[in-house]
Amino acid sequence: MNMRPREKDEPLSKVLREWNVASPVPPRFQEQVWSQLARSEAKAPRWSEFLSWLDGVLPRRALAASYLVVLLGTGVGTGYWRGQSKALRVRSELGSRYVQSIDPYQALTARK
Repeated sequence: MNMRPREKDEPLSKVLREWNVASPVPPRFQEQVWSQLARSEAKAPRWSEFLSWLDGVLPRRALAASYLVVLLGTGVGTGYWRGQSKALRVRSELGSRYVQSIDPYQALTARK
């Protein structure tokens, strides 16, 4: 590892210190720069505001990602479990209806 980067950049630093800009700044330059900055801020998408708010609320992205994974996993697991129980009930009901449509005596006993 190079511990003295200034020695290597000394010629560049010397040239930069001696450099002078002689061209004048265009009229109303600062005003144009500030108006351009204001326009660029106005064009910023809404999601960037949300992301900046999220950075303030959850400064640790790894923690936020783990929360998201846990919540999504819980939601998917709960949905799967409820879907399976509902599908089992519907399958049983459809089987019962099929048997009743074939055997009319089964329909009479199911109504009692």
